Amino acid sequence: MAAYPKKKVAVASLAGAAVLLVIVLVLHFSGGNRGSARAELLGFVPSDATSVIFIDLDQLRASPFLTELYAWAPHPTEDSDYTQFVAETRFHYERDLAQVFVAVTNHGPRASTLVLAQGKFDRKKIEAYLGRNGAPSAQGTHQVFHLAVKPNGLETQASLAFLSDERLVIGDSEKLGEALDSASRQSGGADWQLRFDRLAGSPLFAVIRQDPAVETLLAGQSPQLASFIGQLPWISVAAKPDGDILRVVAEGETLTDTAAAQLRDFLAGIQLLARTGLDDPQLRLRLQPEDREAYAQLVRETEIEEIHRSEAKAVRVILPITPAFLKIAKLRKAATAADPTESGDKQKPASRQAKPAKKN
Repeated sequence: MAAYPKKKVAVASLAGAAVLLVIVLVLHFSGGNRGSARAELLGFVPSDATSVIFIDLDQLRASPFLTELYAWAPHPTEDSDYTQFVAETRFHYERDLAQVFVAVTNHGPRASTLVLAQGKFDRKKIEAYLGRNGAPSAQGTHQVFHLAVKPNGLETQASLAFLSDERLVIGDSEKLGEALDSASRQSGGADWQLRFDRLAGSPLFAVIRQDPAVETLLAGQSPQLASFIGQLPWISVAAKPDGDILRVVAEGETLTDTAAAQLRDFLAGIQLLARTGLDDPQLRLRLQPEDREAYAQLVRETEIEEIHRSEAKAVRVILPITPAFLKIAKLRKAATAADPTESGDKQKPASRQAKPAKKN
């Protein structure tokens, strides 16, 4: 029974952790009017897209929370190729990227990705660097460079082209020009735009239209939650800094009032279990007081509400991600890296934290 409360606390923080994961996954991507550039980038949604992610790094850089988030997020080791790229092109994503749009199309065994980036690029230097691996191919009005990339150590082919001196596009299709023109002509239109308009004030958001990858990701953590997610036609996740706090809003749209009520009750039940678990005496012994308070604040201030619109029903969850919560995540990440057995539900004896120092 000792492990039971801790497991419930972990489930209760699943939504916050999932949102943070989304932020981390897109953070390594990312002149003119920012609002105009935002609208133009969002106009490239392919008609069959299943997920869209947008991040405005210029807006996020003005927030104190970004400093905390950057300290928490994992930083991949810069290999020699990237170091050489920075030296020759003078481009560094942490400084020079302004906005990024990512569209994913996933309908089973094959998925495709289209990334558009707005920023400060030295086009001539970058094209000269890319040209070392081969001359670009002409695809319509675009000069497309083909390159090999190694995400997670697995080599795959990608294509890159400049749309202007301040905007480039990257895709995993060899026919990048054709994919880009198709996305531009056959944008997803009103359904996507309706959700983008609701998220107009958010510098970071994801909109998901029944993407099977999301359900698969959650299935290993909470099959019941994954089942609910699979029944939602649309999911929106947005994050907006508020001083040193990041307010994360997740919204799932349902087809019926009954489905909305069931989802609301399920999430409220998890919140109640988390509150009960945090009051468990044995869990209090295992958690540092400041860590428990960070968890308690997250659970206490999380808002769950049912929304009724003319076109859809929805359930909204608002999570306040504080620096204290990020600190816990950072410490857990460091502890897991040092001792992999610390992860999961395996419990160490309570006396481990109070183990006396060895005498010399």
